[in-house]
Amino acid sequence: MKNSKEYSKRIQNLFRTLKHKRSKVQQVSYEMVTDSVVYSIISEKMSEKAAETAVKRFSEYFVDLNDLRVSRIEEIVEVLGENTPVAKEVASRIIRVLQAIFNDYHKVSLEALKKLGKRPARQVLEKTDGTTSFIVDYCMLTSLRGHAIPLTENMIAYLKTNDLVDGDADEQQISGFLAKQISAKNGYEFYALLRHESERQKITAKTKSRTSARKTTQTKKKAKK
Repeated sequence: MKNSKEYSKRIQNLFRTLKHKRSKVQQVSYEMVTDSVVYSIISEKMSEKAAETAVKRFSEYFVDLNDLRVSRIEEIVEVLGENTPVAKEVASRIIRVLQAIFNDYHKVSLEALKKLGKRPARQVLEKTDGTTSFIVDYCMLTSLRGHAIPLTENMIAYLKTNDLVDGDADEQQISGFLAKQISAKNGYEFYALLRHESERQKITAKTKSRTSARKTTQTKKKAKK
């Protein structure tokens, strides 16, 4: 990455600032790899709060992951609680990935990956139909004890907007760069803090945009009078 030394300093400063702003992050760890897969599929496209709510609904509605695998997209969308293109994309990917796992192992389970080394396990996840870089990195980080920094599109946008990484770098380059700056033991904490901050900033930006739009509308109405 261009100007890596300067960006390295900015990332370290960011980490210190975020740790100061928020209370200590509780490490999330999944005993079942497939549970981390499902959560990562949802949370890649939805906010953490929405993803946590969705997973809770899933546990109450579906008998198990196999029941989820054979469900209709419309049924999953209904449980997600929002009939949007994003929800449909999430539902479709859940079915696609769980079906790929079932085809490979004849059951909806990835526990066999725990017997492999981290690199072979990552390669298996990467080759599984329907997975993305975020899904793979999240599973490695939270279930397979790997060193990875999962990045949502919003997190990448935050890093670039705030000039914390090279604006021309792609997801793979940014993820690799961050993994070099943040140690394995701090991986989840950094991910959680960065994600929270990026989502907070996004909400703030939306609120300001709506407020500005309302003021513009009110100004136009007054001008007409």
